Amino acid sequence: MRKNGKDLNLEKDWASNPRWTGMTRPYAAKDVERLRGSVHLEHTLARLGAERLWRLLHTEPYVPSLGAMTGNQAIQQVRAGLPAIYVSGWQVAADANDAGQMYPDQSLYPADSVPNVVRRINQALARADQIHHAEGHDDTYWFAPLIADAEAGFGGNLNAFELMKAMIEAGAACVHFEDQLSSAKKCGHLGGKVLVPTNEFIQKLVAARLAADVLGVPTLIMARTDANSAQLLTSDTDPRDHEFLTGNRTPEGFFCIRGGLDSAIARAVSYAPYVELVWCETAEPSLDEARRFAEGVHAKYPSKLLAYNCSPSFNWKKKLDDAAIARFQRELAAMGYKFQFITLAGFHSLNLSMFELAQGYRLTGMTAYARLQEKEFSRERDYGYEAVKHQSFVGTGYFDMVAQLMAGGTPSTTALTGSTEQEQFTGTAARVRDAHGPDAACQPILGECPAIPPPEQVIVTGIKPVKPRAGA
Repeated sequence: MRKNGKDLNLEKDWASNPRWTGMTRPYAAKDVERLRGSVHLEHTLARLGAERLWRLLHTEPYVPSLGAMTGNQAIQQVRAGLPAIYVSGWQVAADANDAGQMYPDQSLYPADSVPNVVRRINQALARADQIHHAEGHDDTYWFAPLIADAEAGFGGNLNAFELMKAMIEAGAACVHFEDQLSSAKKCGHLGGKVLVPTNEFIQKLVAARLAADVLGVPTLIMARTDANSAQLLTSDTDPRDHEFLTGNRTPEGFFCIRGGLDSAIARAVSYAPYVELVWCETAEPSLDEARRFAEGVHAKYPSKLLAYNCSPSFNWKKKLDDAAIARFQRELAAMGYKFQFITLAGFHSLNLSMFELAQGYRLTGMTAYARLQEKEFSRERDYGYEAVKHQSFVGTGYFDMVAQLMAGGTPSTTALTGSTEQEQFTGTAARVRDAHGPDAACQPILGECPAIPPPEQVIVTGIKPVKPRAGA
């Protein structure tokens, strides 16, 4: 902690630090100092994450990221070598929210749900760091920057201010907001989206920046526009929106607008001075569309960083051939899309892996699980995968060290000593780290198993086989 005051020299930092080049703040440093209170609380993970993400965005061709639903998924992503982690509001709605419900992506969950997932992920990464450091392994930097979804802010500007603070307190490095009406918020790939006026969303971005400044953290802000596909607007108060009005109104009183890329570009240009990254939600993986958007933004702000959602809502093989898919991200990066992410990777990988295991287990019993375990041993041996030793992975050995210190080095109740894991899993693999990871032929999850008969040919005692659904 440190005392607040004018010695923080905010005005000088904003004016001279390259980090803030081109950033617009419609308030003064004295306003921030007045709101900070008398004691400054440190938010170490948020600060380290923001600094690291900013550096990655300016030194790497692009920063790839997958959406993680759990702390364990985040650990696997870091261990596999990914530089950043995405925390999706869609995934939180589906299976990780504080209401304990399964929701669609319509802002139905409690507003503190995403900050709480961010906190859980950071705590899992901290445990991984503690375990490895205690064992003398410091070759992995575990605290990958977390990019978190604030949706439409869960209300007005004050709600966005408080949500941004909660994200930072949980350790988020970057937070994105979208320009939809929060009470009618939809997933970017659903219909019925309602936009707020351009000036109203800018105020929300300013609220987020103010929150970060008050907490003293250089958190990155990403502005997402849904104008490419939205057809409705709450109000015609901003002249910047007038060229897209159709003159029609809906029964609810919304203004009808012409959605499309021109509308998205106009909004992105308006948002750019207030944020580090701009994102246009799209309906398909189109390089032509991505290029038009990038050129439209860069015509006014040549160095503005862009983000792209490589969405699971796209049917990739239907839209692109294998060669186009393979080069897609490199071509995006050349246009300035420096953050590229798969929002729902955690949801899809978790569900498919468990379905395959459950189906295999129903049909072949322990053969299926033993096969999964052998694949774990293989990944441990060749690429440094660690979760096959599940007791050690979650910190049993770490807390044995704690117990030894408390008992003066002679405890009789250490947990790993004499465990089945120590007996049966010791020596299954060396600690190997291949920076390139599995080759392209590496089958995900369990791979194919042609020897397993179809469900209708299998009868498992006490279990009624489930037939495939019609049309599946």
